[in-house]
Amino acid sequence: MLFALLCEDRPDAGSLRAETRTEHLAHLKALGSTLRFAGPFLDETEKPVGSLLVVEAESREAVEALAAQDPYARAGLFQSVTVRRWNWTVNNPDAA
Repeated sequence: MLFALLCEDRPDAGSLRAETRTEHLAHLKALGSTLRFAGPFLDETEKPVGSLLVVEAESREAVEALAAQDPYARAGLFQSVTVRRWNWTVNNPDAA
């Protein structure tokens, strides 16, 4: 099953995202095929203000455990994280 993680940065996070980025990217790369795709949300000035990750997992609980291990989450970057079951219906390379 696919799940989307919608992560919103704390407005007072300051440079926390930049300071933790290298560790965060290493964590994402280590997820292998569990991570389908990911990237930051940007504000009108192109500044990152959150993250979108789509992961494959057996359950919401597994996704929540995975999300808790993200270095951004452990550093307290996120104001909120929403986990939603997601169905990739358009331009899904696995459905071709």
